[in-house]
Amino acid sequence: MHLLYSLGLHLYALLLRLVAPFVPKAAQWTAGRQGLLAHIRVTLREETAPLVWFHCASLGEFEQGRPLMEAYAANHPGHKIVLTFFSPSGYEVRKNWPGAAYIFYLPLDTAANARAFLDAVRPRLAVFVKYEFWYFFLTELQRRQVPVICVSAIFRPEQAFFKPWGGFFRRILSRFTHIFTQNQASVELLRAAGITQTSVAGDTRFDTVVRTATAPPRSLPLVDAFTDDWAPVLIVGSSWPEDIAVLTPLLRQYQQELRFIVAPHEIEESTLRQVEATLPGLVVRYSQADAATVAQARVLLMDNVGLLSQLYRFGHFAYVGGAFGKGLHNTLEAAAFGLPLFFGPSYYKFQEARDLVERGCAFPIASADELLTAFGPLYHREEARLHVQDISLDYVHDHSGATRKIMHWIGEVVKL
Repeated sequence: MHLLYSLGLHLYALLLRLVAPFVPKAAQWTAGRQGLLAHIRVTLREETAPLVWFHCASLGEFEQGRPLMEAYAANHPGHKIVLTFFSPSGYEVRKNWPGAAYIFYLPLDTAANARAFLDAVRPRLAVFVKYEFWYFFLTELQRRQVPVICVSAIFRPEQAFFKPWGGFFRRILSRFTHIFTQNQASVELLRAAGITQTSVAGDTRFDTVVRTATAPPRSLPLVDAFTDDWAPVLIVGSSWPEDIAVLTPLLRQYQQELRFIVAPHEIEESTLRQVEATLPGLVVRYSQADAATVAQARVLLMDNVGLLSQLYRFGHFAYVGGAFGKGLHNTLEAAAFGLPLFFGPSYYKFQEARDLVERGCAFPIASADELLTAFGPLYHREEARLHVQDISLDYVHDHSGATRKIMHWIGEVVKL
């Protein structure tokens, strides 16, 4: 099984190199790993401070791990954080994040790379966020007796870990010193599979979104000007083309009553033009707007990154993209502001989305007609919208505190 695992990773890397001339993300992934270990060795060669290693797959996992990184830095000011990413979507956006002393791509998971990386980093503690389970890195950490934890993990019965043939994957999980899960169901799955070093801490993203929602707001004068007439606002976050197709009838039906802020997941010209075609002449791109043009528009199209979490405070409703394709994006950012949520049908892998649907705060839809049907009662009945707001805010605040629980465990168990 080791051979198949290694072969699969090498074939994956080879495929990315082959498509790199045609796929920008593949090119970034490949270029970011050229000479990577030598770069890490040279960068860390003179470092004498204790280092702790945090690893995130991509940008979503970074936001999940961010409150824990910030809490760790506050509690251990003499230590430094080494942050790695697997995906360019995380690294390219956060490569200059000031909360980490060093930020790198993660080398490909081979036995030699794991030894070389850990020789250079020499971590006192390793923290993997949510989904990353790399056999050789975890095996080498265990061999060196470096404590390694997984945080905000969530597991489902259909995963390979819990299949009769999943012994190799269960051995990967056994390498963790402790696994902190989002829910009790995950703990029960792990224990039934023989993985007992686990407990429920919750999802650290709740701590992030609560802090964002309660912090002094960032100044966004163009968005202030866009919403200055006090019309209700629908925020469309992390949309894909499939989401815009479903949203188009709603945008057209409510164009005289609502304002819309649309933040696509990927800012490509074809995507931006699709949004512009929904309400011709009434869409303005954020990068091209001024106070006069946004006041005349009905759709503010965000052709930048990094502002979405701040935009939800301007909203009355939210649509979160991804659930017609690869997977639902972050719903908690909108829920932290109490916004009624709409999204596509593929949401079952996300505990918080299921919770919000069960509580009547979120409304999965499978078509444009279903979206219009679900949206109408909340738009026309203010008391219904405010009721959703109260339930959503209570849910988010009740589920915060995972960071505190994990930091308590680190303080009690890990000798730093």
